[in-house]
Amino acid sequence: MTTEARRTADDTDRLRRAGLQVTAQRQAVLRAVAARPHSTAEDVEVFVRAELGSVSRQAVYDALGVLTERGVLRRIQPAGSPARYEDRIGDNHHHLVCRACGRMVDVDCAVGDTPCLTAADDFAYEIDEAEVIYWGRCPDCAAAPRPETDQPATARKGAGPT
Repeated sequence: MTTEARRTADDTDRLRRAGLQVTAQRQAVLRAVAARPHSTAEDVEVFVRAELGSVSRQAVYDALGVLTERGVLRRIQPAGSPARYEDRIGDNHHHLVCRACGRMVDVDCAVGDTPCLTAADDFAYEIDEAEVIYWGRCPDCAAAPRPETDQPATARKGAGPT
């Protein structure tokens, strides 16, 4: 079985396990997110249209919504940034975002399995997830001269994943 055929079979299984109908749009959305983790909905839409041709924006947004709701995809929304999507689910990883270019990368928990799930005061909540976003400058941006007008990528229009 080829890698592409295996990926299609895996996506089909993931959709069925989530109780979802297998559609070309949902499969294309899964491929888009797998090919480019931390993509915005707009990025996913461009990828899906390139693959399938005529697909409505609403169909892509609906697919992202239901795939996130059913736990097939994860939605991340850094402050001041459009939502981004990834297919790395089921673990408690975090993200690092470059303030200059907007690049986002995955970061595993720093110590132990899930130390961030132990809050100083949990107010009797049953905590099962924590979102941590680290901010800084990626190596490329840190090596470049820093412009006087440098501002967080989330404040600039069009800052997206790379």
